[in-house]
Amino acid sequence: MNKNGKQAINQAHKNVGNDPLPGLYVHWPYCVSKCPYCDFNSHVRQVFDERQYVKAICSEIDYLIALQADRGDSKPLLGSIFFGGGTPSLMQPQTVGALLEFVRSRFSLAADVEITLEANPSSVEASRFKALGEVGINRVSLGVQALHDEALKVLGRAHGVEEALAAIALAQQSFTRSSFDLIYGRHGQQLAQWREELKRGIELSNGHLSLYQLTIEEGTQYKNLYDRGELNLPSDDRSIRFFEETRKICDAAGLHAYEISNYASRGEQSRHNLVYWRYGSYMGVGPGAHGRIERAGDRLATAVIRSPKRWMAQVNELGHGFESMDKLSHDEMADEMLLMGLRLTQGVDLARLQALCGVAIKAQKIDELVSAGLCEMSSNDEFLRTSDRGICVLNQIVEQLSGALEPA
Repeated sequence: MNKNGKQAINQAHKNVGNDPLPGLYVHWPYCVSKCPYCDFNSHVRQVFDERQYVKAICSEIDYLIALQADRGDSKPLLGSIFFGGGTPSLMQPQTVGALLEFVRSRFSLAADVEITLEANPSSVEASRFKALGEVGINRVSLGVQALHDEALKVLGRAHGVEEALAAIALAQQSFTRSSFDLIYGRHGQQLAQWREELKRGIELSNGHLSLYQLTIEEGTQYKNLYDRGELNLPSDDRSIRFFEETRKICDAAGLHAYEISNYASRGEQSRHNLVYWRYGSYMGVGPGAHGRIERAGDRLATAVIRSPKRWMAQVNELGHGFESMDKLSHDEMADEMLLMGLRLTQGVDLARLQALCGVAIKAQKIDELVSAGLCEMSSNDEFLRTSDRGICVLNQIVEQLSGALEPA
């Protein structure tokens, strides 16, 4: 990234703030079909009572509020709400509206609260955009994934390019903010092809793009195809070329990388996702959702039952579907904060790491990584970040830093 790009993204981070307001994640578990590369907790949609779903989600939210009652907030503050999945745009707008009405009754929402819903570009779902905007959704994230019909077929997507283009245009008309995803490094894709597709994506975008390099995940159809040698994916060296070209093209267009796979113009970053990457607190409800909440001075890692059927049965019995709530040690918190924070272009706030986790990174290890050209310190020495070279070996850097923690 060039100097101007770094200055722009640093200023944009300042605008959003370093201590994110708490967020709420709501998981909708159903999709029309299962994509062959996807390892998310999603299920092909069956008959599902949306009224019972609303009742169960509201019950889980009340359970979490009561669990954190020691904080003394009559109406806890939320800075962002995110409906993810699965495909939450399959929900009827009145279902989303009912959930948001309940949330407003239980929380104080920031004046500029970000309320995002993930959507697929099918014409059936896009037809609901206007109604979704009317019930309170102000940002949509579209799973476009490719701008070539043949590639969409190989990815197992149910939409075509024309539907995608229509959905992008409609989303930009219906919501204050919008984004869409593209996947690169696909089966047989050449770098020149990706350059052209990316430039077209930038022209269509509205200040934010999520650009993911295809990865092979356990338990997916793509893993089986890859193991049989039926997927032609880029080598490690070519994968780095794809990544570097992606950053270069986006940077030149004014969409600066603020996270490994996310690019935005000033002020257009996903505030909710920044809660995760800055290691803020968030409640996660719905089948398979995860959360990080504060209780009596501790940070708890929460996980909800993945199976929608089992989740609903437990909520009906106990009032919630959580299968675990584990207190995190200071070292575990530090590991998570490093893993998430070093994904950001801004990096990790070292003073906040010390205050929140009670540990510091040995100066010798930081100096070693900086000298090796893998990490950089911000100009005010407040943030540790990976270099353009280091971002490609992020996991190894996190492992080294985690092994160099000491009590603050």
